[in-house]
Amino acid sequence: MRRSRVLVIATAAATLAACVPIQAVTSSGERTDNYGIPIGSQRIREGGELVMGLSNEPDRLDPTTSSSLYTRYVMSTICEKLYDLDSRGQVVPQLATALPTISEDGRTVTIPVRTGIKFADGSPFDATAVTTSLQRHLTLKTSQRTSEMGPIEGIQATGQDTVVIRYKRPFAPITAALADRAGMIMSPAALSAKGDNFGDAPVCVGPFKFVRRVPQTSIEVIRDPLYYDAAKVHFDSIVYRIMPDTNSRAANLRSGDVQVADTISPQDVDALAKDRSLRVLQAGSLGYQAVTINTGNVDGAGKPPKPIDTPLARDPRVREAFMRTVDRETLVNTVFNNWFEVACSPIAPQSPYASDASNTCQRFDPARSRQLLAEAGVPIPLTVSMQVTNTQDQLRFAQALQASAAEGGFDLRIVPVEYSTLLDVQKRGDFELLQLGWSGRIDPDGNMTRFLATGAAANYGGFSSKEFDDLLAQASRTNDVKQRAELYGKAIGIIQQQNPIVYTYRLRNLTVHSERVAGIEVYSDGVVRLGKAAFVEGQEG
Repeated sequence: MRRSRVLVIATAAATLAACVPIQAVTSSGERTDNYGIPIGSQRIREGGELVMGLSNEPDRLDPTTSSSLYTRYVMSTICEKLYDLDSRGQVVPQLATALPTISEDGRTVTIPVRTGIKFADGSPFDATAVTTSLQRHLTLKTSQRTSEMGPIEGIQATGQDTVVIRYKRPFAPITAALADRAGMIMSPAALSAKGDNFGDAPVCVGPFKFVRRVPQTSIEVIRDPLYYDAAKVHFDSIVYRIMPDTNSRAANLRSGDVQVADTISPQDVDALAKDRSLRVLQAGSLGYQAVTINTGNVDGAGKPPKPIDTPLARDPRVREAFMRTVDRETLVNTVFNNWFEVACSPIAPQSPYASDASNTCQRFDPARSRQLLAEAGVPIPLTVSMQVTNTQDQLRFAQALQASAAEGGFDLRIVPVEYSTLLDVQKRGDFELLQLGWSGRIDPDGNMTRFLATGAAANYGGFSSKEFDDLLAQASRTNDVKQRAELYGKAIGIIQQQNPIVYTYRLRNLTVHSERVAGIEVYSDGVVRLGKAAFVEGQEG
């Protein structure tokens, strides 16, 4: 039975691509992390325009409301944060001048910030500007950052160079949150002028500044002469070209029409790795890919959950049955040529917060799936609908999952949707099942609370569990890594009982760039860093 099922999955996966070897290797024969290296002593030339191929179109370029990885790519060049990650995964200051100081009771967080620098519109950056952005992240009705920032009691500037955040209770994940979009600081003048339309023409502090956006086509940024570290910025401009087709991105890399592509398909990366004019960067991911089950999102994510009268929503036995049809290892190895890894939970195995509970996958058992469906009194096969992005790799995986689910008694109907539309679909709750990924955060709170805590802005499935909420809150109150790992392990136990999300696989961040470019870096947070890259001297750009 196992052998025949593997062949079924392989056949389904092959409908969108020709056969390729299962075991993929880089040009060096190894699959080790290669984050790229800073320019250092490499000889470069100033100026020129870099073109980057983006595999999907970003949502609105607003740090407060965005939920797309592709927005983070663009914002990394135009909107710096209080903190950033380095290649070792450590939090380092960016617009802050040092890591936060936290009071003994854990309720007061003091952040020293830069002074004497300017936003791209010429207005001054200071502690007051920082508090304006943090307040917006916390309180804007459409904010995706609120749950990331924790139970804040107040935010104030206590001088030009100091911001103080006061909490109702300790909140350990705040530093990590400020190393992502919650830490992006926007020009108060631009916020005042544009309000909710800030994302149409964002203004921040960064090596580049926004110029224009052509929907579904491109986004252009140019070097900002007001940037405080302008001497280390080399390109005149960067154009982000929207290129969802994997074959097109690979072809444009080979031709030189684009010099870097954000995410390369496992179907293409082996061939590109052998091209001496290109360089493959790869990094393990802190994120995951998963199938979200809508159990209560009726009025939109973040609103109180309401009952949904579908077998998947009302009966945890049916959700467990669906989970039992997912043979992660076979699916991943077959569809992605052994490049990606299975995901058992929202916590990556390399995280210091990982545990046996987070690293152990629920068992694939199609016979048990059919038994659970029979116990729930639903028809077999049970027809369910899953929405998924209309890219080749995602459709390939969905088709393979469709074959696997059929063995467990499900008739899985696939609904392809354009990426930016799917982001809106999940917020509205207009789905039964939805397959989408998350690029991941260094603190597990950023991978769990915003998606599964009751009422969180990104709780797209409308899941609600007081026991789960209490465990997350307890974990956020301590800085003890061992204790937090244990609490997150217990929370994952609840996820595996209720199955509001079925975690499937964890990709490797595969980025390819031309040898003509130096200084491109990509870390485990999935963001491709271009801000201080340059063309190599003597090479045409």
